[in-house]
Amino acid sequence: MFGGRDRAAGGTWCATDVTTGATALVLNRPEKPSADPGAPSRGVLPLLAAVHGAEWTSFVDLPGMASFTLVLATSQQLTSWVFDGRDVVVTEHPEATHMFTSGGPEDGKVEAYLSFFRDAGYPEEWRQLLRGGPPRDDPSALVVRHVAEDGREFGTVFGQLVEAQPGRLRLDHSRQPWSDQPWRTLALG
Repeated sequence: MFGGRDRAAGGTWCATDVTTGATALVLNRPEKPSADPGAPSRGVLPLLAAVHGAEWTSFVDLPGMASFTLVLATSQQLTSWVFDGRDVVVTEHPEATHMFTSGGPEDGKVEAYLSFFRDAGYPEEWRQLLRGGPPRDDPSALVVRHVAEDGREFGTVFGQLVEAQPGRLRLDHSRQPWSDQPWRTLALG
């Protein structure tokens, strides 16, 4: 199992089971931004999904958790689970290029950018799309920095490109994907 570590809660935003190539990532959703006291962190979800596949829901109690989108990509299927704090909507996606954002369809990113990613060469042209400028205070921007009325800051803090298949993982990542700084690469298998 390989993934970044969330320093605050100990989980991760993205995990890959290198043996199977299953990769799962979690995105925060706005409906219920904070978990109830004692509820699990969303950071456990990619770990559970990468190991248990679609059965991950049997290993965690969702009531009380903050809202999220969980995406699981395997060699056979792409599935997403969107949890609004009460209900879960599960979608199996057809083979194609898909885009998932923390704001969901309501933030306008998919409508504005998906066609560019579909037409761009992977991976270098995908990186170029992110270099369109520094983070902006606009929910429809590809890279964002927003300070909420309560003083909390939300923004793009990391970019990563994942290529996974059974026994092999290539992970390109950047702490400032909008900059011209080179991305780092990790290759396993």
